[in-house]
Parts: sequence; structure tokens; C-alpha cells
Amino acid sequence: MIKDIQETTKYLKENGFENPEIGIILGTGLGQLLDEIKIEIEVSYNHIPHFPTATVEFHKGKLIFGELKGKKIMVMQGRFHMYEGYTMQDVTFPVRIMHQLGIKKLLVSNASGSVNLKFKKGELMLIDDHINLLGDSPLAFKEVSQLGERFVDMSAPYDAEMNAAFETIAKKERITLHKGVYAALLGPQLETRAEYRMLQVLGADAVGMSTVPEIIVANHLKLPVSAISVITDEGDPDNLKPVNIDEIIAMAAKAEPNMIKLFKEVVKSV
Repeated sequence: MIKDIQETTKYLKENGFENPEIGIILGTGLGQLLDEIKIEIEVSYNHIPHFPTATVEFHKGKLIFGELKGKKIMVMQGRFHMYEGYTMQDVTFPVRIMHQLGIKKLLVSNASGSVNLKFKKGELMLIDDHINLLGDSPLAFKEVSQLGERFVDMSAPYDAEMNAAFETIAKKERITLHKGVYAALLGPQLETRAEYRMLQVLGADAVGMSTVPEIIVANHLKLPVSAISVITDEGDPDNLKPVNIDEIIAMAAKAEPNMIKLFKEVVKSV
């Protein structure tokens, strides 16, 4: 992996990805932020050495470099998931590359289903903690100690300063921003009634199939990270209805303007 990181970093530097300050990972249906960015360079994942390729039809698969609110940023338009057949190391490889290129902060977004029934479709949740139910760790490989400490502390995985900034901006903009615990499951199947009940017992507020691997690696790299979930469906085990993926994408797009406002102002303030 170390050689791959070096070769990928060299390729991107040679193609103009110089000194980004902030990295952003855009989740399912969350691509409108690009309209706010002064894009300087974009490269398809399949052109980048050693990069995985997004196989999900609504994940675009581009790495973008540009400017937002006076800051140089790198954006992943589309992320990778274990359910696509990738390993944890594959999924988190881009985080290591962004760190090597120089980012100092990482912002992550995802689409998720609410487990806490007070959280409604179209609302946002600031992730305060998470539960890893993926059955694996992105740090479980032989070379890991060459890239950072093997036994990473996860007592506070989400950056308190950036989380506070999100909450302050949400209050100022009158945006509903819940705070809660995100649970990551492998997928790609959605949850059963019994699984939603289990998640409620475990203390999860929202559930999805991503984000946790990237957060673990950010902590491994001592990279401050914050994450927002867009609630796109509700997991009420007593009234569970079939989920339509097109409706989830549409709900993410509907809620996205509020997420964009938050991301823009946090980028400006950090």
C-alpha cells in the first residue's frame, strides 16, 4: 500500500493537485455542492493509478480540485463501499491520498435512514459518534504501523471544533441539525424490521453503509474530521414500508441545499 500511495500522490501532484487545505467526500445523491466550487481540475477515478472505480450508478467517480470560500479543496464526487466488493483498505485509500497531498481537515456526507424516529426525512444529522457493524477495520493489515499508530484511540472520533461550528451555523441559518450516533452496516440490502429494532437497542440514531471506514482512517492519520448524514428514509420497524432507491436519491437532492449551506460556511470558518 505504501508504494501505491506514493505513486498515486505523485500522479495527482503532477496533474495540479497542489496543497489542498480541506477534503470533502460527497455521499449518495449529494453532488450539488460542485455548483458552488470554482473547479480547476477534475480527474476520473479510472484514470488515477491504484484508485478504485465507483461501480454504483449514482456515484459519479471523479476527484475534483478547486476553490470554495477562499480555500483550496479536494472533493470526492462519489465514494466506495465494501458492498461493491472492495476491501476496507480500498474504500479508505482516497483519504490517505488526500492526507498525503496536504489536507488539514476532512468533511464527509452520506445519505442514511433514521433509526431515531424523531429524525424525519429531509432533515440533517451531525454525527457525534458511530457504531462499526461492518465486521472489519481499515487498520487490519500488516503495514498499518508504518502509516500511523496501530491501536488508534476512538474516544472522540469526530472533531469537536468543527462539530461546534456546524451547530452554530445551523442555528444561525435556522436549519434543523440533529446530533446523533451513526451505525454502519455492510449492505447492500436494506435493514429488516428486526435489524432496526436491534439498532434502536444499540443506541443508533441513523444507519447507512459508509463513512465509518473513512472516519477510522482519518483518526489514524490524526486528521480532524466531521460528518453530516442526510436523512433520506425512516426505519420504523412497526410501520416499515418498502424502500424505493429513486425516492432516496430524490430526498437527498431535496435536503442537499441545507447541507451545502453548512459545508460552505464551515469551510469558510475552519
